[in-house]
Amino acid sequence: MWKRVALYGAFLAAGTLALQWLDYQSLARAHAGDIYIGLTAAAFLALGIFVGVRAIGISRPAAFDGNPKARAALGISPRELTILQELAAGRSNKEIAANLNVSPNTVKTHVARLFEKLDARRRTDAINKARELGIVP
Repeated sequence: MWKRVALYGAFLAAGTLALQWLDYQSLARAHAGDIYIGLTAAAFLALGIFVGVRAIGISRPAAFDGNPKARAALGISPRELTILQELAAGRSNKEIAANLNVSPNTVKTHVARLFEKLDARRRTDAINKARELGIVP
């Protein structure tokens, strides 16, 4: 039974393919000029995009270096810089402690030192000052 169904399906598929091919052939013959114009336009569009990308040559922005001169002038240690980046990401002391595998008291100490070095009273002040100096992106 399933062989008959498969054979019947194959014949229907072949017939449908033949009808679609004939329909495509008549369409291609009737509108050959339009098809050539459309293909030419698509080729010129692709060429224009390729040349435009090459000619304009969009340069990538320079990598963020974290302003090492400002860090050195303020005396910010690498661990304090890590804490500052975590603060800029909006994490709490507990989250920072969990991410860095240190105690929350250690994080509080680093944050307090950062406040002193950046002359800030709040986290937002410290982050804004660090962004102005180019220490964090």
